[in-house]
Amino acid sequence: QVEFVESGGGLVQSGGSLRLSCVASGFTVDYYDIGWFRTAPGKGRESLSCTSRSDGDTYYADSVKGRFTISRDSAKNTVYLQMNSLKPEDTAVYYCAACRFEEVIGDYEYDHWGQGTQVIVSS
Repeated sequence: QVEFVESGGGLVQSGGSLRLSCVASGFTVDYYDIGWFRTAPGKGRESLSCTSRSDGDTYYADSVKGRFTISRDSAKNTVYLQMNSLKPEDTAVYYCAACRFEEVIGDYEYDHWGQGTQVIVSS
């Protein structure tokens, strides 16, 4: 069974940092393109990142580019999202998942996400 478990969210002040973790079970993260997306009340799903398993090429949404960094630890079968310079508008539930770009919709699709981890950024 493919499963992700996200953790590391919490309450942080504007300008602060958090590192989210995503442990995979049932498969090896090195074999998949892995990314993060978030959801917030009143907003749709926002694709944040997707990193290629083959060449490490990584997509970042403009809203997080330069502030967020995705990385993998193969030994721990874990993916991380380092979030710096957090803003109140980053408040959301964050999910990691297998990702792929869908030409038809011009956006990333995600599969097998976990329960998510809540991030709240206070102003």
